[in-house]
Amino acid sequence: MKHFLRMLIQVCLYFYCKFLWRCLKFVMRKLTGRCELQRICYNTKPGASRTMKIETSLKDSKSKLLQTSVSVHFDAIEKTIEDIMELKKINPDINPQLGISLQACLLQIIGYRNLIADVEKLRREPYDSDNPQHEEMLLKLWKFLKPDTPLESRISKQWCEIGFQGDDPKTDFRGMGLLGLYNLQYFAERDAAAAQQVLSDSLHPKCRDITKEEISKFSKAEWEKKRMDKAIGYSFAIVGINITDLAYNLLVSGALKTHFYNIAPEAPTLSHFQQTFCYLMHEFHKFWIEEDPMDIMEFNRVREKFRKRIIKQLQNPDMALCPHFAASEGLINM
Repeated sequence: MKHFLRMLIQVCLYFYCKFLWRCLKFVMRKLTGRCELQRICYNTKPGASRTMKIETSLKDSKSKLLQTSVSVHFDAIEKTIEDIMELKKINPDINPQLGISLQACLLQIIGYRNLIADVEKLRREPYDSDNPQHEEMLLKLWKFLKPDTPLESRISKQWCEIGFQGDDPKTDFRGMGLLGLYNLQYFAERDAAAAQQVLSDSLHPKCRDITKEEISKFSKAEWEKKRMDKAIGYSFAIVGINITDLAYNLLVSGALKTHFYNIAPEAPTLSHFQQTFCYLMHEFHKFWIEEDPMDIMEFNRVREKFRKRIIKQLQNPDMALCPHFAASEGLINM
C-alpha cells in the first residue's frame, strides 16, 4: 500500500510540474512575445548549452511536428524549420537569425543520432580474414606502428609486439568488431609519432616519482613490493579496443553530446568520433602513468576511475575535449 501511495504521489507530482511548466511557458510567451525556441536561441550562446536546450524543448513539446523534428533526414531540415516557424507564427523575415540558429542545432542533433548509427554499424560488423579490405587495414596498422620492422607472416607472434593477445589479431576484435580496428588504424596513421611513442611507453614503462605522502599510505608489504617492482605496462592494441568500448558507451549514453555540440559547427561525423578516441588514448596513457598501478590486475580499477573523470568533465556544458596533437587539427571550436 505504501509503495502504491508513493508511486501515486510521484505521478501526481510529475503531471503537476508538467502543467506548471506549460503555464510558465505560456506566461513567458505573453510577457516577452517570444516562444521558448526563440528565447533559447536569443539568450543562450551557441554550442552545447543552446543545442541541448533546443533538443529538450523539441522532445518535450506537445506538438508532434516538434517532437519528430529531431529525427528527420538532413534534406528535410529546411522544410521542417519552415513548418516550425509557421506553427509558432514567427515571421522569418523579421526573425532571420532564428532559422539559422535552429538549422545549426538540428544539424548537430540529427548528426549525433546518425553518428551513433554509423558507429553501431561498424561495431556490429565482425572482422573477416577472408575480406581483403579488412586484411589490408590490419596490415596497415602494423606498418604504421612498426615501420622499420617487416611482418614475417600474417599469422605471427609478432602481433604481440603491438599489444594483441595471440598470433592472429582477428580474435581480439570480437567485442568491438571493425570499430576497434578503424580507431587503432586512425590513431596510428593520423598521429603516427604519438601512437608509436605510446606503444613504446606501454612496452617500456617508466616509474613516476612517489611522494612522501604516498609512501605513508602504503603498508610495509605494499611498499616492499612497489620498491622492487618495475612500472607496469599494458597491451597497446587491447587497451585501444577497450578505450574504443569506452568511447562507444560515452557516445550512446549521450555523454559526448557536450563535446560534439561544442566542437562540430554542423553534424558530428565518424572522424570526430575517431579524433575523440585519439584524445582518450592520450589521456588514458597519461592517467595510467600517474596511477602507477601495482600490477595489470588493477586495469579495471584504473579504467573505471578514468571513465568517471571524463564523465565529470563532460557534465560541464562548456566542455570540449580539445586535444593538441596531429589527429585533432580538423577540430573546430565554436
